[in-house]
Amino acid sequence: MRFLCIYMPACAEGAPPTPEDMAKMGPFMEESFKSGVLLAAEGCMPSAHGARVRLAEGTFGVTDGPFTEAKELVGGMAIINAASKQEAIEYTKQFLNVAGDGVTEIRQLYDVSALDTVNNAA
Repeated sequence: MRFLCIYMPACAEGAPPTPEDMAKMGPFMEESFKSGVLLAAEGCMPSAHGARVRLAEGTFGVTDGPFTEAKELVGGMAIINAASKQEAIEYTKQFLNVAGDGVTEIRQLYDVSALDTVNNAA
């Protein structure tokens, strides 16, 4: 199963990783890719470079960053391969031990087996 992991760091938005952070994260990411758990990972630029696009009752609204809801700002994302949600949680705990304080939301991605599970639970 594939899971999207959305990371929201506790540190100030836009703070680049320190050399110490990179020294810790590099080997973790490399091993995660080699083992086949980590399929993709990217960090996000500060929200000042972004925009939010909304559609409400047929009308689009666009809000340019920066965004003030700092606790909900996405700092990065990863797509991982895990046998279960529990395995994805355990991997995310390892990631947070390396990355530091923050919150990671885990969402299973749709695929044929995921649709079968959802349809059979209904």
